[in-house]
Amino acid sequence: MLNEWKEFQAYTKLVTYTAAGKRDTTYMGRFTFDTLMDFEGLSRVLTILARGYLFHTEDGATITSPRENMDYARRALCAWCSIPDSKKATPKEAWRFQSDFRALHSEFPELVDEHGGGWFYRHVHGVADFVISHLNVTSKSAQDKCLLIQKGFDAAWRKKVIQFQTPIFSPGTKGQWIMRFDDAIADALELGPLRQDEVSLPPELEERIGRITPKGMPPEVIPTLICYYKVNKPEDSDWVVLPVANFDAFFGNTSFGRKYLKMIPQEIMERSDSGYGVCRYRVTKEYLIL
Repeated sequence: MLNEWKEFQAYTKLVTYTAAGKRDTTYMGRFTFDTLMDFEGLSRVLTILARGYLFHTEDGATITSPRENMDYARRALCAWCSIPDSKKATPKEAWRFQSDFRALHSEFPELVDEHGGGWFYRHVHGVADFVISHLNVTSKSAQDKCLLIQKGFDAAWRKKVIQFQTPIFSPGTKGQWIMRFDDAIADALELGPLRQDEVSLPPELEERIGRITPKGMPPEVIPTLICYYKVNKPEDSDWVVLPVANFDAFFGNTSFGRKYLKMIPQEIMERSDSGYGVCRYRVTKEYLIL
């Protein structure tokens, strides 16, 4: 979450589908089932992808003219989200939005295969296939969720990909359609290049935080939140949007959003209630300086 270039790579490189035991969710990559099934946190993922293709070369170098890459970044998002057409699908008229972007395979071979399977589509099915074929090292809860994915993911994702392409000012756009490719690109242009530096707190502050970290909470949770706050705080507000669903994925499970956030002492952090995988928070000044 702090090194955004590494986050971008986690959304575009191959995932290792493996697990050493039922508590090991390495096979999920940087996702949780909330994202795979309900698409929570996907807005940040699309924005990270857009920033990567707008502002960076393949090796991470920064591009000085990102606006010239807007069409390129949009094609990258289409490729990443691609899903093969249903075998029963009738040919679409030229004016209709498509969801199968296999034609972009030669331009983005890492994002979409020759059959129209985009990175996210292949990853979701990769997770489901791994879980169902490794019952001895995956939890019953994960197995039940993967059975649901195998039954209903394709239809839900196909509708979502078509929705992503809706123009911002379309008169037929429904209010609840809050995520589009155009939104991701606009946010990316506002946020700028991906952060590549590692961020940390002074040892004295980490030691101070450690003394009041609640029992049972991993020691890296609060320092990570404070670092994220410091590098994302806007100039005109004390509040920062906290992508709870993405932090869940970063820490490897949903304990962060469902358990650890509630345990953080108010003397360190104030936050609003979470909804749709996000909330807002602010860190007290005493924990921003020594």
